Amino acid sequence: MPSAGPVYFIEDEEIEFDRALREEKVTLPKGVTWTAHWLAVEGVQPLIPENPPAVPRDIDPESAAAKQALSTNAPGSIFPPTPPSSDRPSPIQASKQQPQQHIAVKQVLSRELQLYYTRLTSSLLPPTSDFAKRTAALASLRHDAGLSPLLPYLVRWVGQGVVDALRSGSQNETDGKVLDVLLDVIGALLDNQTLGVEPYLHQLLPSIFSILLHSALPPSHAAHLRNTAAQILSHLLTHYSTTYPGLSSRIVKTLIVGLIGEGKSRSTREGAIRGLMGIGKEAVRQGLVKHHGAKIIGDECMPGESSPLVELVMVRVPYTFVSERPLIVRVKQEGFRLIHSPSRQPVPLNLDSGADASVIEDLRSHIGAFFAERVIGDAAWARGILSDDAPSA
Repeated sequence: MPSAGPVYFIEDEEIEFDRALREEKVTLPKGVTWTAHWLAVEGVQPLIPENPPAVPRDIDPESAAAKQALSTNAPGSIFPPTPPSSDRPSPIQASKQQPQQHIAVKQVLSRELQLYYTRLTSSLLPPTSDFAKRTAALASLRHDAGLSPLLPYLVRWVGQGVVDALRSGSQNETDGKVLDVLLDVIGALLDNQTLGVEPYLHQLLPSIFSILLHSALPPSHAAHLRNTAAQILSHLLTHYSTTYPGLSSRIVKTLIVGLIGEGKSRSTREGAIRGLMGIGKEAVRQGLVKHHGAKIIGDECMPGESSPLVELVMVRVPYTFVSERPLIVRVKQEGFRLIHSPSRQPVPLNLDSGADASVIEDLRSHIGAFFAERVIGDAAWARGILSDDAPSA
């Protein structure tokens, strides 16, 4: 084989094995890896090395945004591009209260959403005779997707509207129409499955309870408003009680306080009963029987009285069912009839029978003498009111 010429190379140093064991070990650097971190948690940027530090500002961004809204919007219309939030302080306020802890992340609404909000609210309030425009606005809230950025502002608008309508204490027809519209808005928001209203339920419930339990609703709208609020409570529990296991007990507890609370007006007790009926018969049993709500109402009634509140507890009365179609009048099981249906051929309780006498005593103890005298004519109904174990006749 012919020679390829001279070959140049560097001779490797020979290292003894004992020498390699005695020398300090060299640590190899870690390879490239991936990790995840939170950019923002509920609108607050965590202070971690991966996130950029906060930029200090001399001017409160909320005040600047409010001034900009007042200068750019029409008179009477206040909707800032970045509206302030009561539960989310500005970066300057947060640094004063808890330095180096929270950094507010503001959400800027697009011009299209701002225009949508203005058109929507002006179509709903003040209430007008343009039923088609109002129906279109509610249908948009009920079905349109992509409204999640507006949800906190709509919830706040509803809450403020309810407070303003109920603030005076002596409501007129206009206040009744305003409350009716606001309840329709709440129902539409709950019907829209794309919004994700779960984080805002605690802000919607006070508005519903305020209308349901208020003592001075406009007389021509009182029954309708309370029925609508009770139906919204029922709808809310049907869809979100599994997500929030304690929601049902919290609502029932609030309604029972409105029913049996000392010094409550008849209107408030009526609203509490309607709310319990919207939840179901066990809620009605807890309020009227177990917590002696019927007894408290009976003690405030005159002998032989037949008022709307007494009828609500005892008999079947017509009510208006609200939907997107015209109003429909139906007959609904109320009060005791919801707990247990009366017999078609009632047999009265016998005072001479020991078992029947015990039932009469329990009735007077739980629902009071006023309502017990109206129930003892039907033995099966009386036993069903006290316990669901009694068979229906």
